[in-house]
Amino acid sequence: MSFFKNHYEVVIIGGGLAGMASALALQSGGVKDILVLEKHNMPGGLATDYVRGGHEIEATLHEMMSIGPKNDRLKVGKFFDEMGLDIDWLKVPECYRLVLPNSDIDVTIHDGYETVAKEINAVVPGTYEKVLEFLQMCRRVYDSVNTLSVHPAGKVEMLLKHPDFVKTLGYSATEVLDSYHFPKKVVEILTAYWIYVGNPMDTLPFTIFAFLLADYLTGSYVCRGFSHEMSLKMQTKVEENGAQFELRQEVEKILVKDGRVRGVRTKRGDEIACDYVISAAYPNKVYSQMIEPLNEVPEGAIKMINGRRLSVCPVSVMMTLEGTPEENGLMNYSTFSGSTMDTNEIWRNASNLTEPYNYITTICINYANPEAVREGYTQLSITSLVPVTAFEGACEEGAEEDYFDLKRRLANEMIEEYVKISGVDFRDRIAEIEVSTPMTISHYVGAWKGSIYGYSHSMDDHVVARLQMAEEDHFIEGLEFAGAHSISGDGMGPAITNGRAAARDVLANKKKKEAAR
Repeated sequence: MSFFKNHYEVVIIGGGLAGMASALALQSGGVKDILVLEKHNMPGGLATDYVRGGHEIEATLHEMMSIGPKNDRLKVGKFFDEMGLDIDWLKVPECYRLVLPNSDIDVTIHDGYETVAKEINAVVPGTYEKVLEFLQMCRRVYDSVNTLSVHPAGKVEMLLKHPDFVKTLGYSATEVLDSYHFPKKVVEILTAYWIYVGNPMDTLPFTIFAFLLADYLTGSYVCRGFSHEMSLKMQTKVEENGAQFELRQEVEKILVKDGRVRGVRTKRGDEIACDYVISAAYPNKVYSQMIEPLNEVPEGAIKMINGRRLSVCPVSVMMTLEGTPEENGLMNYSTFSGSTMDTNEIWRNASNLTEPYNYITTICINYANPEAVREGYTQLSITSLVPVTAFEGACEEGAEEDYFDLKRRLANEMIEEYVKISGVDFRDRIAEIEVSTPMTISHYVGAWKGSIYGYSHSMDDHVVARLQMAEEDHFIEGLEFAGAHSISGDGMGPAITNGRAAARDVLANKKKKEAAR
């Protein structure tokens, strides 16, 4: 009996969050004949954990956005509920603490726009009303993006129903913030999250920044069973709904004939026919290595991947410490800290490997999920988000020893930076430690050059521009993409959105073909 059927309606390459969201959305739309192929031995991709020395450690998830409380779900939370996924969400206790000694800032920000405005006003008196006005405007842009990504509108409707979206479109985050004439401290406090979208504020589209800020300030969540709980429950539901889900099955080729997908070939040599392929592999890899024959790759596809810049990737030091968080000088779940909030300077600093990082983010998971950490221990991660290009050439052939020296140096520097903030040197209490770089990501999940945040959002290439170019960027019939590299961009929440969008495109194409018969 063959391991695979001769033909599937849809083959999904990658059993990460985006791939599984695609499968669930397809199943909700009536498509049952689905094969999911995942190269790893577990589902979820980056949404996973690992065990070291008896300690279960979260691999990546700091916060899950767009969830919302049970009685007021946001779009990702609604999707999970509608798909019948009972995930045990735990609310994160605060948005972030920002520590900038050179600016005399040490403030903790909690969710809720009015709350945020009050907390900023406590640091910079007299700014409450203007900060609240700004945050409410960000929320309106956020709502417009969510609406327009599903229901595109004409010019008149855009002007009438989405005025803030239209008014700020085409401006950078810096330009819009400057128009409010905020004191410098206010701008620095509001800027903390910029690092997650991989562009300095001067070149970051305000639309992206507004969406990011509005989303984070509604409150965020983690899974009680780490991000792996989310992954396992999604896989279980996909299989319960009738899909075939196979682990340790890497796809090497996407078979194309006359401009249309015909099937895939696995690394072990299985050729599987299908009508549609949804790929979690980056377009860079697909169009340069995976399409067979390569002469089926249109010139426009090569131009597209050459014209897009990869976004940031984490360098993370993940630790289990002996002692409680308080004993280790950790008082918050999430902390941003550094010597500057000048995002151009931070970007310059992060773009090389020769100097210590001047801006880091620190997560102590005990404060959001205390039962997940063994009693008497602390789970801590310190992360710098850096351009993938910073690591190009860092692990060339023959440079393995240099690479491990580099990892050790970066880890020591990042720990040292946080020790300055915490006031407690916990280095002699480290029970377990792992250091992750773009090469780590590339090795474990196969992400292109180790990138996990897709393509950089710049003034000429971000979600709005990508939505407008969606048809032009569709090069091979039956081939869709779902992952951080897709239209909605980076993060685990957007991965769900991107997966749903790929499924929507497949369903629309099926409907069009059926209507033409």
